[in-house]
Amino acid sequence: MVKKPASVGVDPKFKIENIVASAALGVELDLYAIAQKVRDVEYEPEQFPGAILKLKHPRASLLLFKNGKIICTGSKSEGEVKQAIEQACKLLGIKVKRNR
Repeated sequence: MVKKPASVGVDPKFKIENIVASAALGVELDLYAIAQKVRDVEYEPEQFPGAILKLKHPRASLLLFKNGKIICTGSKSEGEVKQAIEQACKLLGIKVKRNR
């Protein structure tokens, strides 16, 4: 609760710190093979069913699931999300279609 009501409306300032996005690749992923071949991937299926890919540029973490779903966190813009997912696909050897 506000202790002292503002006599004039407030103008809150905000900054986007983290965007969470999901994507479906439409292919099945072999998480064991990915963890062995791709640097910066952690996969411990006893603790969590997804592999974790940490990118440095753009700075983002992607959760990769066997069914081809991806969760991207840590990006600060839609452009960074797109760049992170495209970079992940490249690392995984998945060709990305370009929209014109």
